[in-house]
Amino acid sequence: MVLDIVHPAALASLEHDVLGRLDGADTLILAAAGVLTPDLVAACDRRGLRVVLLADREADRRAARAFGLPDPLPSDAPAWRIVEAASGPGAGVDPAASPGGRILVVWGPDGAPGRTTVAIELALAHARAGRHVALVDADTRAPSVAIAVGLADESPGFASACRQAESGLLDAGELLRVSVPLGDAEGRVDVLTGINRVSRWPELSAPRVTAALEVIRTWADVVVVDTSGSLETDEEIVSDLDGPRRHAATLAALGVADQIVAVGSPDPVGLSRLVRGHAELRAIVGTTPVRVVINRIRSGPLGVDPRGQVRRALERFSAVSDVSFIPEDRRASDAALLSARPVGEVAPRSGLAQAVRRLAGELDPLRARPGRRGAESTGSRSDGRGARATRADMRHGRAAGRA
Repeated sequence: MVLDIVHPAALASLEHDVLGRLDGADTLILAAAGVLTPDLVAACDRRGLRVVLLADREADRRAARAFGLPDPLPSDAPAWRIVEAASGPGAGVDPAASPGGRILVVWGPDGAPGRTTVAIELALAHARAGRHVALVDADTRAPSVAIAVGLADESPGFASACRQAESGLLDAGELLRVSVPLGDAEGRVDVLTGINRVSRWPELSAPRVTAALEVIRTWADVVVVDTSGSLETDEEIVSDLDGPRRHAATLAALGVADQIVAVGSPDPVGLSRLVRGHAELRAIVGTTPVRVVINRIRSGPLGVDPRGQVRRALERFSAVSDVSFIPEDRRASDAALLSARPVGEVAPRSGLAQAVRRLAGELDPLRARPGRRGAESTGSRSDGRGARATRADMRHGRAAGRA
């Protein structure tokens, strides 16, 4: 058995002499954080080279899982453990132990009921519970996730992922490249930003969106998708049946959703739109669970007992009895917009943040999944309790891997 240790700077560029050294090695020991890249893993795979990663950060452990590598050893592991790992079978991730994540689609009728705000806060709440979350902006009419959380949108991440998925080239490494971390040191929320011009909506075709989301769900524990409000399929009557559809991204996301959050406004106009849209939504998604959420609830437009009035109206006109409420919290919302950060970070004790955390707990896909251990419902778990806790992203050193 031949062991080789290579300097991280040389690995970042895969210099010629490094490749030559890899040809003569059986095992590569990576003892630095953030050096794991798709090119490096591919080079090792071509040579049948075993990789042993030494790392302490949760992000690096999740990175190893994403690339199908065994869990890293601690950076201070004794030599005998390193030799044992280097000479072991080097088995990757057991697919049966790493089930795909669930897709949570946030929808709402036209009229700005707060879909994007709810999507961002749900993503943060799931991440705070220990999940690896992918926040996807699939809105083709008013994409705004990147602006709301202070990220650049010059290179739309989700559109890039859709193009790669269409060609069968989308994988964990590519998702790491096109996504952007949402200000968490552990990188638990990865944002796939939306199109930066609404005229680019044809790039988000139904086959592309479906293929991309199916790959993303194998990469993240929870996939939160922000969509537009329109559900029309009137384009089907046009002569060009193979042409792109204006609302294909929304319909495709709803088609693969495991859970749908329907967001409405607490006023007569917003409730009327929600009632009509909910019936149309039900006709499209069939038996997929739909949780109705009334955002910015307040007494002003509805008078006394606004929650009771909303419940009675929805139960009467839509047969909806299970309703969640998110209170109006103007101070926290304004502070979040001013700092371009989620409300859950700016004002974690606000009524809005607490309501979303309760909603996230009720929608927790790992808690709802049958056969899961009860310890996982607490929202945290120790190392080694399943592959989903160590799903990858690899935050440090990402700039070197971006194209």
